Amino acid sequence: MYFGGRFFETPSLTWLMILLFVAAALSGCGGGPQQSERVTPVPPVPLPPPIPAADPVLLYNGVGTSADVLAVEAVLRTLGISYATADANQLNAMSEPQLGGYKLVIVPGGNSITIGDNLSANTAAMIRGAVQQYGVNYLGICAGAFFGGYSLHNGVNLTGGIAFNFYADEFKGIHKEPVTISFPTSGPLDVYWEDGPQLSGWGQVVAKFPDGTPAIVEGQSGKGFVIFTGVHLEAPESWRESMVFNTPVSVDLAYAGTVFQAALNATPLPHF
Repeated sequence: MYFGGRFFETPSLTWLMILLFVAAALSGCGGGPQQSERVTPVPPVPLPPPIPAADPVLLYNGVGTSADVLAVEAVLRTLGISYATADANQLNAMSEPQLGGYKLVIVPGGNSITIGDNLSANTAAMIRGAVQQYGVNYLGICAGAFFGGYSLHNGVNLTGGIAFNFYADEFKGIHKEPVTISFPTSGPLDVYWEDGPQLSGWGQVVAKFPDGTPAIVEGQSGKGFVIFTGVHLEAPESWRESMVFNTPVSVDLAYAGTVFQAALNATPLPHF
């Protein structure tokens, strides 16, 4: 030991300090638990098996949805995809294994606040569990995209806390119009937009609005595959009224079919 410029031999003290140091090290975080402190991991509780549904698709048609229900049904019929419908009371009464028996849940356009306020928080959690744990896919169109993200109005929150805002033209006082959306590997489409979201902050971008914000996105949420669209690809000719579209309605409807099938089969679309 060095003290006051001189060395002193203190072997017993030195060994005592070493022993105290070793004991302290073993008692700290790096020493790990002692045998008596080890905890046996508890295996996760297995999920109840899903209850197989007669149809692969469940379409929500309850309070808050709009005539978009009919437009979605028309596309499903054209594709030959069978589907069941559920209103708010029916969906609120379902169990997670029941919902887990479907391949795809579709929530169409309408008013996302009204949709969420007429479904319980437990129902939103059930939908999230069906997607993330059972692997049910989700297609949210316009209001259904708002509802599928984070929202204080019982949003499903498939996005890990990401909420969506309106496409910029909403803040210019425009509520419906044709918009030109662009794609990474194909030409643009003029499509119908009505009070829909831009989908920044989540997923892979499939299509973009004219200002560059995402119009269609896709991605995984747990085990489930999710597509959100802020535009109405499925809009029929009657919705166009006197507005001018450069893309024929048949072309938009054909791409709507592509998106619906991608959502059903969990097939990623080309993205930026």
